[in-house]
Amino acid sequence: MKVVLFCGGLGTRLREHSDVIPKPLVNVGRRPIIWHLMRYYAHFGHRDFILALGYRGEMIREYFLHYNECLSNDFTLSEGGKRVELHNQDIQDWRITFVDTGMHSNIGQRLMKVRHHLEGEEAFLANYSDGLSDLPLDDMLTDFRAKGAVASFASVRSSQSFHLVNASPDGRVERIGPMRDDSVMINGATSRCGARSSTTSTRARNSWSSPSVA
Repeated sequence: MKVVLFCGGLGTRLREHSDVIPKPLVNVGRRPIIWHLMRYYAHFGHRDFILALGYRGEMIREYFLHYNECLSNDFTLSEGGKRVELHNQDIQDWRITFVDTGMHSNIGQRLMKVRHHLEGEEAFLANYSDGLSDLPLDDMLTDFRAKGAVASFASVRSSQSFHLVNASPDGRVERIGPMRDDSVMINGATSRCGARSSTTSTRARNSWSSPSVA
């Protein structure tokens, strides 16, 4: 199943990094966020990626064009450096399509601009390029297919520390408490979409999220 990753946002919530590099290339440990995310999907057998690029997209292209397996895997060097034998490989079986989807496009518009790469697909996966999780993807795909939905996404409880307030119509506070203790769920990003999703996004391209700034 193909995986669409939205990599074009301005990364304003990581401004100390995104002024220099795009958010997908911010390191988690020794490797960028997007590498970890793609490894996650590859673990479940999904290795055909479509990167919807925008802000500093050329840096993401350059990262993969100059990817050196020796920097992240064990290898044996011999013959005075003329022979390199890799003992593991990361991305050899990945297929990555790089698509410029515009600097200020919203998510719906980015999906529209990669739609032709999804032709013939019964379904596809989509995520923000920083949507790391330990989601049991196989279980969620099974549930998605069983329900015959057009699209589905993961929702999670917020880990934010701010509080929610419930008030009466006259402004009297009835309850205040941490958001993490409330029943409110937020978008956990990981999405599974049927083939109709990329066509129905024609109607949503101007309303599915404001221009990407996250």
